[in-house]
This record gives sequence, C-alpha cells and structure tokens, in this order.
Amino acid sequence: MTAPLTHILPLTLIRRTRLLPAPGRVSARVGQKVNATDVVAETRLAGAHQIINVRRALSLSQSDQPERFLSCRAGDRLQKGDVIAEGGGLFSRLVRAPENCRVVYIFNGQVLLEMESQSHQLLAGINGVVTEIIPDQGVVVETSGALIQGVWGNNHIDQGLLLVMVKEPLEEVNRGTLDVSMRGAVVFGSHVSSADAILAAGELPLRGLILGSMSAEARLAAETSQVPIMLLEGFGQLPINSAAFKLLNTSERRDACINTTWDPVIGVRPELVIPLPAEGQMHHDIVALAPEQRVRVISAPHASQVGKVVKLSAGITQLQNGVRTPTADILLEGGSEPVSIPIANLDVLE
Repeated sequence: MTAPLTHILPLTLIRRTRLLPAPGRVSARVGQKVNATDVVAETRLAGAHQIINVRRALSLSQSDQPERFLSCRAGDRLQKGDVIAEGGGLFSRLVRAPENCRVVYIFNGQVLLEMESQSHQLLAGINGVVTEIIPDQGVVVETSGALIQGVWGNNHIDQGLLLVMVKEPLEEVNRGTLDVSMRGAVVFGSHVSSADAILAAGELPLRGLILGSMSAEARLAAETSQVPIMLLEGFGQLPINSAAFKLLNTSERRDACINTTWDPVIGVRPELVIPLPAEGQMHHDIVALAPEQRVRVISAPHASQVGKVVKLSAGITQLQNGVRTPTADILLEGGSEPVSIPIANLDVLE
C-alpha cells in the first residue's frame, strides 16, 4: 500500500521541470547556471474578459436607452480610467475602464471588455544548472542540496540567507519578533496567529517565511502577501515535526531558495531548497508503506508527531468511532508502546 510522501532530506539530487502556462520564448540555455529568481522563459497571456452593465452602473430606468450614454464603440481601445459611459443629471455618474482594454461588443447596455494581454515571466525556482530545454515551453533545472517540502504556499519564489528565529516547535511569531536584522532573509518561524505578523514580514521585507502552522485569520493576509510563505504542517496550532525542525536549525545561515508554488490538483508542493556542493542521489516521489519507515501523523490526536512503522495491520481495522480502515502500528518519538493509526493519516518522511 502506498502512502503520501514528504521529502525532508539533508542531501538529495533535485530536478525540477519549469513550464510556461502558454507557449512562449525560452531564454535560458543548456549548461547555464541560474538563480531561483532568474527569468528562464517568458510569454504573453491572453487578457481576461469583463462585462460592464451600463444600465445598472448608471441606475437607468427601463425606459432609458443605455446606448445614448455610451462614450465608446465596439473596437475602441481604452486606457485605464477612460470613460465608458456617463449619466446626466445633477449628480453625474461615470463608468470608467478598470484596466487597459478593448471594447469587444456592445448590446442592450452590456459592454464586453477584453483586458490587455499580460507578460508572464517564468523563474528558475531553484539555484542550479539548466540541464534540458523544452522548446517553447520551459526548462529542467538540477541542483544538489537539502530539500524540505511543505503542505501549503502562497505561490511566490525568492531566495536569501536562512535565519532561524525559533527554539521551540510551537513558538508564536508576531510583529515584535520580526526585526530589521532579518530584512532580506528567509526566516524560519513556528506559528502565526495574527495577520499583523504577515504584514510586518512584508514591510521589512523578508525574502521568505517558513512556518509550521498558521491560524485561519492570517490566511488572507498570507495569500495576498508578496513574501513567499510556506507552511510545513497546516492551518491551526500545530507543532513542527521533529525532522524538519532539526534540519532547518542545522542549516542556519546557508543560502536558501523558497518556492511556495502550491497546486494540490497536480501534486505540486511548496518547498525549500538549500543548495550544497556535495552530490546527492535522486529521491523517489512514490513509496510503499513498510515497517521501519519514518512517518509523520497528519491528524489529531497525534498531529505532527514523528514515529516509526512497527507493523502494518492485516486487513481492515474497526476504530473506536466505528470507521473501518487499514491501520499501522506506529512507535512515536518518546513513546514506549506503539499506537494504531489509520494509514490515511500517515505521511512518509524521506
């Protein structure tokens, strides 16, 4: 039986394929050394479409003809702020273009706009060497180093010196614990419960923020922050697993690349890469659960605890809540007796 696999490795060969969302121009070349924030390819993305309801925006009555209030025609190109329509009366109302756009179609007071296409630059994502070019699409970048994967990220990439600001796996990170000495660094913290801490990280600014967990209150601020933010455990108040905590603490003041791209649909996970001069071996992405493997528990009552698989239970086990599921006996760190945990609640650490 296979189980989810999280990589927390002190040394491995890391190979990442970086692809554009649409065909474009690849600027990197095979053998080129790149940094995480270097542009390796670029393209232009088609603009989004938006419908403007002129009748509603100008509060027109059913007897009013909205066309006579329009200041544009189909085919016109508008700059951000240009007037689309203007209402008369004592208190004149203006409807303006939200962005640079083109008027595609007008019908019965509905104005269809096509926003200007946007340039999209593809970043290397890690410090390494380009080993392959995928024509019109992207590149493959390789490096050797430490790899730590997370469970959630806010889709940004950066790099900087790794600084450790926690001594315990469940310390609170707040505005007061972030100071100017951390500016430009990738900071390893523990738990954030307030959006104010996320705002402070952006004001410094940090190059990255690695956390064990975060409250739901802070999530919106993290999603809109330009600082790459990565969670190792998830949302709520969860301690950092001992494997990641130890590896990060022993890697302080090394250069680190943080890529918080996160897409659970296709299995892309946020990760921290610490390039090292030694050569590592390629890691596996799928593994079968077996005795002696190190695992992390991903749900209560043992959430974030690390242990070792003692044995896999034969067949299906009925839990105290009545659920029937495959289980494994796990000897948790610091424990004296194995505990039975559903395999679905286990994450293999490699």
